[in-house]
Amino acid sequence: MSVTVAKTAGFCFGVRRAVDLAEQQAAHKGTIYAYGEIIHNSHEIQRLEKLGVHTAVTLEEIPCGAAVLIRAHGVPRAVYQLLQEKGCEIFDATCPFVRKIHEIVDRESKAGRMIVVFGSRNHPEVLGIQGWCTDSLVLQSEEEARQALKNPEFVRSPISVVAQTTVNRALWDISVSLIKKRCTNLKIFDTICKATDERQSEARLLAGASDRMIVIGDKKSSNTKRLYEISRSLCGDVICVEDAAGLRAQKLAHGQRVGITAGASTPAWIIKEVSNMMSEETKIENGEDFAAMLEESFKTLNTGEKVTGTVVAISSTDVQVDLGVKHTAYIPLSELSDDPAYDVNANIKPGEEIEAVVVRVNDGEGTVTLSKKRVDQLKGWETIEKAYEDHAVVEGIIIEENRGGVVATAFGVRVFIPASQTGVPKDQPMSQLVKTKQSFYITEINRQRKRVVGSIRQIQQEARKEAAEKIWATIEVGNDYEGTVKSLTSYGAFVDIGGVDGMVHISELSWGRVKHPSEVVSVGDKVKVFVIGLDKENKKISLGYKREEDNPWNIFKSQYAVGDVAEVKILKFMPFGAFAEIVPGVDGLIHISQIADHRIAKPEDALEIGQQVDAKIIDINDEKKKVSLSVRALLVGDDEYEDEE
Repeated sequence: MSVTVAKTAGFCFGVRRAVDLAEQQAAHKGTIYAYGEIIHNSHEIQRLEKLGVHTAVTLEEIPCGAAVLIRAHGVPRAVYQLLQEKGCEIFDATCPFVRKIHEIVDRESKAGRMIVVFGSRNHPEVLGIQGWCTDSLVLQSEEEARQALKNPEFVRSPISVVAQTTVNRALWDISVSLIKKRCTNLKIFDTICKATDERQSEARLLAGASDRMIVIGDKKSSNTKRLYEISRSLCGDVICVEDAAGLRAQKLAHGQRVGITAGASTPAWIIKEVSNMMSEETKIENGEDFAAMLEESFKTLNTGEKVTGTVVAISSTDVQVDLGVKHTAYIPLSELSDDPAYDVNANIKPGEEIEAVVVRVNDGEGTVTLSKKRVDQLKGWETIEKAYEDHAVVEGIIIEENRGGVVATAFGVRVFIPASQTGVPKDQPMSQLVKTKQSFYITEINRQRKRVVGSIRQIQQEARKEAAEKIWATIEVGNDYEGTVKSLTSYGAFVDIGGVDGMVHISELSWGRVKHPSEVVSVGDKVKVFVIGLDKENKKISLGYKREEDNPWNIFKSQYAVGDVAEVKILKFMPFGAFAEIVPGVDGLIHISQIADHRIAKPEDALEIGQQVDAKIIDINDEKKKVSLSVRALLVGDDEYEDEE
C-alpha cells in the first residue's frame, strides 16, 4: 500500500490563530467565552472546553464584563456593539481574509450597491458578511445564480460580488462567468482564500491519482464538505472520517494507492491518531512507517531556511505570514528593510506572496520569526558583487553617520563609505547625507567578512570631469553661467560653473566698495556669472558678477539730468561741504556755498547726517563720475541764483 498525505492537510492560518488565542487567553484569565464554535470540530471544542474556553451559542449566555473571543468566521457589526454595551473584553480572532471581505461589503454597501455572496446560506462566515451590509443576496449554486439572472431588476442593479473564503473554485468561476454576461453594473471581488484554493487543488490532484481517498474532518465543516465533494468527483472510493475511530470500521486493501487530506478545522492531534492506525497498515505492507511520513508533513522549519508565504495581516509591530505549516509566522517591522524611509503599507499588501528567511523557531509557542531584509541581503550580495565586477553605479540610502564616514544600504546590503569618499568638504558635516539617496561605486568587497566599501567621490569626479570637458569645448568670453560659490579669499570668490572653477575678483563683485567678498556672496550661494577673461592653455577663467545694467552711474544717468531736482540723503560732512546720496552707489557734493541762502561757517550748521533734503543737480562730470548739487538754488529761486552766478 502506498500512502500520500496532502501537504495542506490540517488547520488553516485563521483557525490556528483563533485556537492559539483562545488557549492563551484561557490560560491567562482562567475563562473565556467563544461566541459560536471556534472551530467546526466537536473533538477540538471538547478539548478547549476543558481548558476554560466556553462556547456561547447566544449573546445572552455571555455574562457582562466577560472575556469574549470572536471566532475566525467573524461576526456581524451589531455583535461588537452589543458586546461593548455589556462591557465585555473582546479578543478578535476574525481571519484577516474574512475581515477584508467585511471591509469590502461595508464600503460597497455604503455606495448603494447590492452585495451578492457566493457561499453556504447559513454558514456563520456568510451570516457575518451579511451583517456588514444592508442589501445582500446569498447564492449557493450555479442554478441559484441562473434563477437570479431571470429577474430584470437584479440584472439592472449595481452589484458587488464576493465569495465565502472556502467556496468551491469551480462554482465561483462558472457563476461569475454567468453574471458577467448579463449584469452591466458589476464589481467582482475574488475573496476565496488562497490557502483554500491550494488545499482544494491539492485534493483534486491527489484524488485523481488515488484508489481511495480519506478525508479527515468534522461533517459540519464547510471546508471538509468541499474536500469530500472534490474527491468524490475524481475518485470512486472516498471515505470521510472525523477521527481514528471512524477509520477502524474501514478496510484498506493491500496494494491500494491511498490519498489523505484534512479540512481546515482538523487539528494535528486527530490527524496523528489516524496516522498511528495507517502506520501499522503500511508497516505490514512494505515496512514503511506512515507516522514518520505524516510527521514529515508537519515538519518544523529550520533557522536560516528560505521560505515563501502569504501576507495575512499587517499590525503596528509586525507582518503576519501564512507559511502553510502548523506554526504562526511573523516578520517584525524592523526585519522588513534597512531603509529608514521604508513604507510598510505601500510595499506590502495582505494576500501577496512574500519571501523571507527563518530567524527563530519556537516550537513551544508555535511561532516562527522571519526576516525579509535578510532575503533581500542574499539577493543583494549577488547584485553588489556584479556591480563591483562591472564597475557599475549603485544607488543606496545613507542610513547613518559614524566616526570614519557614513553607512549606506543598497539592495539590503550595508555599504561603508569613508569620510574621504563621501564628497563632503572637510569643513562641512557628513550628517547632511543621512536619509538621502546617493549614487556610488563599490570599491572593495569581502563577503566572508560582510564588508563592502563604496565611493561617492569617484562618481562626482567622473561627473565633474565629463562636465569640465563640455565646458572647455564651448566656453567663450561673454558666455553666461549659473554656478555655485565654492570658496572665498581676500581677493575674490571661486565659482564652480559646472565642473570647472572660475574666479570673480573682488573688484568684479560689486559696483560699490567691498572690503571682503563675504560682504556680497557666501559659500554655497547660487550665482549668475559671465566670462570676462579666458586662458585655455593654463585652464584659468576670469568671471564677472556685477553687470552693466546694475551700474549705479548708469541708473543715475537714466533718471536725472542737469537742472533736475532730486531728494538726497546727507551722508557725511567735510570742511568744504556735504556729500549726499542721490541713488544707491552715486553720491553728489553740496559745496558749503550751496547749502544755505546765507553764509555759514560749516555744513553742520544747516544740515544733519541722515537728513533727507531736496537739491538741484547743477553739474554732472561723466569722465570723473562726479555730481554737483545745490540746496541754495532752490531757496533763492532760479532768476536770483542765475544772477549771482
